[in-house]
Amino acid sequence: MKLKKLGLIINPWAGVGGPAGLKGSDGADTVDRALAAGIQPQSHKRAAIALSQIVPFAAELEIVAFAGDMGEDLARKLGFQCTLVGGAAGERSTPEDSEAAALAIRASGADLIVFVGGDGTARNMVNALGDGFPVLGIPAGVKMHSACFAISPKAGGEVLRRLMAGELVDLHQREVRDIDENSFREGRVSTRYYGELLVPEEGHFLQAVKNAGREVEELAVADIAAGIVEEIAELDPDTLYVFGPGSTTLAVLAELGAEGTLLGVDLWRDGKLLAADVNALQILAAIEEHRRAFQAPVKIILTAIGGQGHLIGRGNQQLSPSVLKAVGRENLMVVATKTKITELGGRPLLIDSGEPELDEAWSGFICVVTGYRDEILYPLSSDGSGEYRPGSAGSESL
Repeated sequence: MKLKKLGLIINPWAGVGGPAGLKGSDGADTVDRALAAGIQPQSHKRAAIALSQIVPFAAELEIVAFAGDMGEDLARKLGFQCTLVGGAAGERSTPEDSEAAALAIRASGADLIVFVGGDGTARNMVNALGDGFPVLGIPAGVKMHSACFAISPKAGGEVLRRLMAGELVDLHQREVRDIDENSFREGRVSTRYYGELLVPEEGHFLQAVKNAGREVEELAVADIAAGIVEEIAELDPDTLYVFGPGSTTLAVLAELGAEGTLLGVDLWRDGKLLAADVNALQILAAIEEHRRAFQAPVKIILTAIGGQGHLIGRGNQQLSPSVLKAVGRENLMVVATKTKITELGGRPLLIDSGEPELDEAWSGFICVVTGYRDEILYPLSSDGSGEYRPGSAGSESL
């Protein structure tokens, strides 16, 4: 059996708060603030990456969607035949519109719903559909702790391509979680289980639930921090450091004597915290100013999300493709405890920057600091391929 009728639900505002450093996109005020900062939504771009892989099947597929930017516009732009089953109640779509769209699309007889958003949109799918109707999440939000999302839009597109080709794809119940954004913005991470969704998955194309709430390995993190601080002392003092979110990177800043932000991006140079909790545009401006003033590099220090393994593209969208290109892959300093790496079970670290070409170019083995003067080479992947096998070539501890 092939897909014949595909539901499409796009949250047009998903993820807009990420590059703006707002820790999420829930609420009209957050969207307004992000737009005022010059941040443009990326959910349609990410939806297009996924759907482009099934454009060759356009003549044999009907897409069912709400009008305008909730699905219709993109479907028609890509050349699909599109049937409308409603539209947003107001000028700007809301979570209630996403739930209404899910109900209308299911009633239309669709085989599967593809939704494009984050954990909040996944909750909308749970509210509207329960756990008995198949859906596939295309990641476009900020947090995405849930296990119903593909690891990247490209990976989601591959699942759809296999369904269109009539290949066998398993269906599994996958957990939906969300986080309280107000607490998140105050530096507290508290996720809540909301339910499960029935999700098609194949191989390594679906992400895991974020591993949260486990005990912090204080000694291992302290060792990593001590080693990084020694390395910083050996480099040009004018080097600009961009610290990504996370407790491990925060420990490095603390070892440097600076008070950073747990869930934001901070800028540090020559013993001083230059700026805290900056957004993507502020990072780019700081890099440009730095290069005008100093003949010194810019480095990004970042860590992966426990359980999922995402290095770029989950909770750190302030590190936009433009920022990553400006800094360069060779200037990444990746830190992670051996426990965090071991818990991946051989799965690679993941990159989902929003630009597939960049993700593919940056894939490959990357150096990860796992302790005091202790490093390993570990695979970084845009599609989940590249299993780590200790003892194989390129995977020895350095």
